[in-house]
Amino acid sequence: MHPVRKKRLLLILAVVLGLSLATGLLLYAMQENVNHFYTPSELNEKKSQVQDRTFRLGGMVQKGSVKHTNDVTVTFIIEDTLSEVIAEYSGILPDLFREGQGVVVEGKLNSDGKIIANQVLAKHDENYMPPQIQKKLDNISRQAINKNYSDK
Repeated sequence: MHPVRKKRLLLILAVVLGLSLATGLLLYAMQENVNHFYTPSELNEKKSQVQDRTFRLGGMVQKGSVKHTNDVTVTFIIEDTLSEVIAEYSGILPDLFREGQGVVVEGKLNSDGKIIANQVLAKHDENYMPPQIQKKLDNISRQAINKNYSDK
């Protein structure tokens, strides 16, 4: 191989290796800041994987489940058609937070299987649902229908 070509090839390999290393380090660093979104059914399947990690959980606030334990601490149940999860939040809830309404909480799972939320987001329009959440809820609804049909 000609020495000039060999030098260029080594330079290109060094640049590709450096970019690969930089990309890998960047993705590793960003992994800590990614918040995954789960439904209650998905969370119950992956509890061991999300322990001590911040994530988002979305679903409906179960009717009759909102309990005010003191002035600012509230516990409530978030459900989808297959499963439910208990959440606890200390702070002022959004004005649109109600039983039977959609909610997204961000927090961590404690050892009792309860979510300790550091943020609660209430749905602001009853007609709009983000496409990824709508798709997950549709899949869960289909699973529930198939399960009920196969049980008969």
